[in-house]
Amino acid sequence: MIARIVAPLIVGVAFLALWEAAVRHFAVPAYVLPGPVAIATALWDDGLGFLLPLGVTLKITFAALAAAVVLGGALGVLLAQSRWIELSFLPYAVALQVTPIVAIAPLIIIWIDDPFFAATICAWIVAFFPIVSNTTLGLRSADRNLADLFRLYRASRWQTLRYLKLPTALPYFFAGVRISGGLALIGAVVAEFVAGTGGTETGLAFRILESGFRLQIPRMFAALFLLAVAGVAIYLVLGWIANLALRHWHESALPEER
Repeated sequence: MIARIVAPLIVGVAFLALWEAAVRHFAVPAYVLPGPVAIATALWDDGLGFLLPLGVTLKITFAALAAAVVLGGALGVLLAQSRWIELSFLPYAVALQVTPIVAIAPLIIIWIDDPFFAATICAWIVAFFPIVSNTTLGLRSADRNLADLFRLYRASRWQTLRYLKLPTALPYFFAGVRISGGLALIGAVVAEFVAGTGGTETGLAFRILESGFRLQIPRMFAALFLLAVAGVAIYLVLGWIANLALRHWHESALPEER
């Protein structure tokens, strides 16, 4: 447990030290590439100014992730019930996923008057497909011998789904949720960029745009740092939730034998 904390810290401190040394040695201007000290100073000086935008961004992210979990999980279950249903609907889900969100976000912002709801839809579009894909794969990965045993004992479709397929799909589902957590944050930031260019102040993405326009590059890097920390925190929290759900029975969450 200690190694999981200490090892990344050592690498991070070494990287920051080399970064600061290179910036000072080559006399790189702060408006080109600020050093970690300048970024930390900007974060300290404007720390309170980042809290509200960070809260807005996280609110959009969690709303989109919650919608992706509910709708993506339900769609995954639906697709796994029939091969014909999967063949009929999955291509549209794939088409929605591969369409660049930066191309359709301006349309969504125009069509929907509520900036928060529009940004949530953009983030949901990015986040829902990994959950759909992983849930469908997990439901189809149930042991066929166990499935034959359920049929032998005349188990209903609902009993097979509840006692065999859903437990089998749960690790896949949580893997998709962890991926979607980061994607929801990305979608929220992209939507905020679009809204910000239209004059709507939203979250941290607008602060990044504002800092870039004013050439306040250390402040821009400070906002980027907060986004990175938020993404890592989301991933760790979702991993912790998955571990709580799986630790008593699934091999992926059981402690390693020494």
